[in-house]
Amino acid sequence: MTTPTSAPRFYHFAAAFGTGGLLTLMVLFNGTLAGFGSLFFASWVPHLTGTIAALLILLILRPKHTSAVRPPLWTYLGGVSGGITVMLTSATMNTALALSGTIALGLAGQVAFSLFADMRGLFGLPQRMPNGRDYLSLGLIVAGSLILIFFGGSA
Repeated sequence: MTTPTSAPRFYHFAAAFGTGGLLTLMVLFNGTLAGFGSLFFASWVPHLTGTIAALLILLILRPKHTSAVRPPLWTYLGGVSGGITVMLTSATMNTALALSGTIALGLAGQVAFSLFADMRGLFGLPQRMPNGRDYLSLGLIVAGSLILIFFGGSA
């Protein structure tokens, strides 16, 4: 894990772009599933597939239990919020927002929530007040999202 003062390396950027590409494919696949079924179906298929893959990896690798300390209860809410996120992105992908608008608004929402979490020191992280550059970044993401949504299809 890198420290905040270390310079980003090429593989950091490659991992970020790769993850963004995979996220885009996931939204596309889930939207296609929702088109052929329901939002509930589009949410359960990737979660069930991921659960089976995780169990297989755990069976193959057989990791040793590293800590007797149980995580806080809020850590288990990731699956619930993930399921809701999949259903909402699947619903919006099949509307006028399409894939680009859905991804852009999702990114804007993640950045806005991270700024809120930083201000409040949520999840055990140190409390940090956002600076002007943080708000400028959020403004540019929202502006880009609005341009994509309202002017993206008129080329």
